[in-house]
Amino acid sequence: MSSLTQSPAWLALAEHFKEVSGLHMRDLFEQDPQRYEKFSLESGGLFFDYSKNRITEKTMSLLLDLVRQAGVPERIEKMFAGEKINITENRAVLHIALRNLDKNPITVDGENVMPKVNAVKEKMFQFSDEIRSGERVGYTGKAFTDIVNVGIGGSDLGPVMVCNALKDFGHQRLNMHFVSTVDGDQIVSILKKLNPETTLFIIASKTFTTQETITNARTARQWFLDRVGNEAHIAKHFVAVSTNAKAVAEFGIDTNNMFEFWDWVGGRYSLWSAIGLAIAIYLGRHDYQDLLHGAYTMDEHFKNKPLEQNLPVILAVLGVWYINFFGAATHLISPYNQSLQRFPAYLQQLDMESNGKTVDLDGQRVDYQTGPVVWGDAGINGQHAYYQMLHQGSQLVPIDFIASVEHPEIPEPHSTILMANFFAQTEAFMRGKNEAEVRAELNKAGIVGEAQDALVPHKIFEGNRPTNTILMQRLTPRRLGALIALYEHKVFVQGTIWNINSYDQWGVELGKQLAKAIEADLHTPGLTTGHDASTNGLINYYKRNTPR
Repeated sequence: MSSLTQSPAWLALAEHFKEVSGLHMRDLFEQDPQRYEKFSLESGGLFFDYSKNRITEKTMSLLLDLVRQAGVPERIEKMFAGEKINITENRAVLHIALRNLDKNPITVDGENVMPKVNAVKEKMFQFSDEIRSGERVGYTGKAFTDIVNVGIGGSDLGPVMVCNALKDFGHQRLNMHFVSTVDGDQIVSILKKLNPETTLFIIASKTFTTQETITNARTARQWFLDRVGNEAHIAKHFVAVSTNAKAVAEFGIDTNNMFEFWDWVGGRYSLWSAIGLAIAIYLGRHDYQDLLHGAYTMDEHFKNKPLEQNLPVILAVLGVWYINFFGAATHLISPYNQSLQRFPAYLQQLDMESNGKTVDLDGQRVDYQTGPVVWGDAGINGQHAYYQMLHQGSQLVPIDFIASVEHPEIPEPHSTILMANFFAQTEAFMRGKNEAEVRAELNKAGIVGEAQDALVPHKIFEGNRPTNTILMQRLTPRRLGALIALYEHKVFVQGTIWNINSYDQWGVELGKQLAKAIEADLHTPGLTTGHDASTNGLINYYKRNTPR
């Protein structure tokens, strides 16, 4: 047994779980008229209601004991101080430095990183100013109209999510495109829409060797040359976010148009770095700084607020409560804002790549569940797809509901209908519908006797399904920055409690290594025999049926 599951705080929670697991939230609300006030708080422009959870005040007290026992406050200090808490890669974890708006230094190996951070940021702003104003132009002197971000993982998911979410704040002349998959359908379909005279490509690859990204970059380069015919023009239409100046120059990109970032920025945390160049171009200097400011505000909240009033901490321990004591395997993100449609996909990488681990910081295999499967889509769409399972299925799935009060571009009655559904779903998941309520409803509809008896079991909702509600006045750059940082720090707290390294991702490497070997097999004539029977058979089937 692990030290965590035998620890005093964990054992106290396990004993408490026996006491409260059978309680129904409907009863908890009836017993305590102040429950909403007790279990809600606000910071960074985000209002957080967690009263519709299967918790009592004692539950929260015990969960915060677990936080203290795990040393979360001390680990927060270490992260903000630039200590190398990513122990398997011997790296600091300093995405927080990228939105550090005060004048305090943040050091790594004795060096204050803030001058370099601010210099890259200013270079990004100057470049984005020139693109937006039309001062920087393509090879024929025309202003850019299309920006194509070529990256994968964190070099794609962050920029595409933010640009989609904040499209109301984007430059009207600029069309944003994102290429990530090596499946050629994506880049080919995008290139068909573009004019080489007015298209700028951002190649986002730290090493400039990432296979998917460089394959797409070369395809874009060839497309451009086929239409332009002069390699000298590449310098005006391609820029790089990388640290490999040699490879960037060999590609034909002017290294003056290369934007740097550092090894203490994990890919899934990198939208705050030069990886956010596409965001800066689209939003402009002011709104991009607002995005950073929102994240900084949440950083300060996380660092300074007591645990009892700390949004990321509370969000984190609620997740631990359901994952480790109720056995919840998945977590749904349900934004009732179409602009946030890509937010669940962004959180999938943030959470699952960070905490999808089975080995703790001491190299021992854990005997408890760690990160959940994170999934989701726009909430209204979900109501007509998978909400049936959430309401009446056999699995417990905690849900985060996210919405904004104002929808400036949405005419009535759309906004009212949207929010009515938003509030109704959180109530329905909590309350459910019991047998007496079902029978009363059927009696009113004139369905009685045996017909009623047959129908009743199918119309009962157990309820007692946990939800969190996050509201903001309006989805703005600042509020989105706070929202992203909230979930970043939630992941940090959970990883600390589980005693795992949230900042490496060795699990993505094996598939890449095997793919390189198989790529060679696909180019080699004759039968492939060097793998297991299934893989050999599949490769050979492909080779037999691939047009030559």
